[in-house]
Amino acid sequence: MCARFCLTAPGEVVASLFGLSEPPELPPRYNIAPSTPVAAVTEPQSGFRVLRLYRWGLVPPWAKDASSGPINARAETAAEKPTFRAALRRRRCLVPATGFFEWREEGGRKQPYLFHRSDDLPFGIAGIWETYEGADGAFESLALLTTASNELVSPYHDRMPVIVPHDQFDRWLDPDLQKPELLADLLAPAPWPDMVVHPVDRRVGNPRFDVPEAIRPLAP
Repeated sequence: MCARFCLTAPGEVVASLFGLSEPPELPPRYNIAPSTPVAAVTEPQSGFRVLRLYRWGLVPPWAKDASSGPINARAETAAEKPTFRAALRRRRCLVPATGFFEWREEGGRKQPYLFHRSDDLPFGIAGIWETYEGADGAFESLALLTTASNELVSPYHDRMPVIVPHDQFDRWLDPDLQKPELLADLLAPAPWPDMVVHPVDRRVGNPRFDVPEAIRPLAP
């Protein structure tokens, strides 16, 4: 599962890499946690990409309890699950991130690690979103898609977020592409030779620890 990630790139960089018409105002987020606002890129029928904020934890329109929802959707089964299948067909998004965290048991304690590109540029995590309207108000929420870990991540965790290659952004966001089987190749584990990993401060487990120290490598 992916329960924490970060986005520290300037808005100008995000706009350039994700094809936005103008740079968004994005304060650095060093420890993004569930239930908090998450920036995501979509491509409506107009063909112009937009970036909006979504609550992390997908709540489908028919949910009886809108207080929370799943933060992740397994790529292998999302097309079959009532909570995710409509969103996977019609409401896909890209979540810009500069890194994601996973924990590994070491010496009886869980040690967090940050996975990021060696050049620290942002990448796109595959996401799906929904709109909820009910007694609790109206809001949009999302979940991140996860897949089996690749060779880099597997020593730390058996799952990782689905990372969409830059040259496949158009296909993932295409609102006319509504058959999940046509996207299956994007949801499978893939090697990422430009990705690296380092241990970080254990305080990352606290969502309030949203500071630059959250992503700094631990001193050897």
